[in-house]
Amino acid sequence: MDLNLLRVLDALLQENSVTRAAERLGTSPAAVSRTLARLRRAVGDPLLVRAGQGMVPTPRALELREEVSALLRGCDNVLRPGAGFDPVHLRRTFTVQATDLLLAGVAGPLTDRIRAEAPHVDVVFLPEALEGGPALRQGSVDVELGVLAHLDPEIRTQHLTHMTLVGIARSGHPLFDRRIDARRLAMADHIGISRHGKRLGPIDSALAELGLRRRIAVVVPSHTSAMMLARDTDLIALTLADWLPETTAALGLRTFPIPVDLRPVDIGMAWHPRNSADPGHRWFRDHVAAAVLAPSGSKDDTSRGSTAS
Repeated sequence: MDLNLLRVLDALLQENSVTRAAERLGTSPAAVSRTLARLRRAVGDPLLVRAGQGMVPTPRALELREEVSALLRGCDNVLRPGAGFDPVHLRRTFTVQATDLLLAGVAGPLTDRIRAEAPHVDVVFLPEALEGGPALRQGSVDVELGVLAHLDPEIRTQHLTHMTLVGIARSGHPLFDRRIDARRLAMADHIGISRHGKRLGPIDSALAELGLRRRIAVVVPSHTSAMMLARDTDLIALTLADWLPETTAALGLRTFPIPVDLRPVDIGMAWHPRNSADPGHRWFRDHVAAAVLAPSGSKDDTSRGSTAS
């Protein structure tokens, strides 16, 4: 049966009047009268009959009243985006791809948020091994988090925040004996961080503009290994400003401003459009964004900016 017939039937059974049902539906009494005739033929019952100046429902109409109303509410819930969604009933596993540095700050707050609202939801974190590939398109990754590049053209993105790069070294490093300028920065031995063994980055271009060049003595594949190496040597590395300050202090490390002009790092979130309207996925993305803006050990949970579509 045409769903519009049910909507007219519902209005008629609620109003017991063709005129009032037409007003409720925003149509004409004549159109409602024609539909009532179709309904009578389909149901095999007059549904509404004259009683003086008004109309009264038949016993069959009274039987149908609540059933039709409930059926329409169910249809509306199916067709309304996200209607009836309650994370407490969600049973699902979400997969997030992120660098180890972002993961270290985001995993705790995200897990706390998820467990508080959706005890049956699990989260799998993956390294950047699938970065630049079709993982989002293929569905093996739900959300990619970090510096977004080389995405498939249909992928949806959301900017989350800008982060400043700073230097990091052990607290007793001779570099801290006096002011750190570009020349002293270039004279120090550096740790490069690259999964592909790349040695040069934006800081090298900035130093080159000043006629300077740094030595990358070691290249490691992760930020975690770089921090451990910086803790035990006189090598220095780069990290994100105000990110994991408690961990940095506990490792005996200290950060310092980079004395060259470096652009902030844009941190964003990416997902495939097939998940855009999914209420569970949208709920999860909201929590990922909130966890980035309030990471573990953050001194200021509100200083990193706001989300933008």
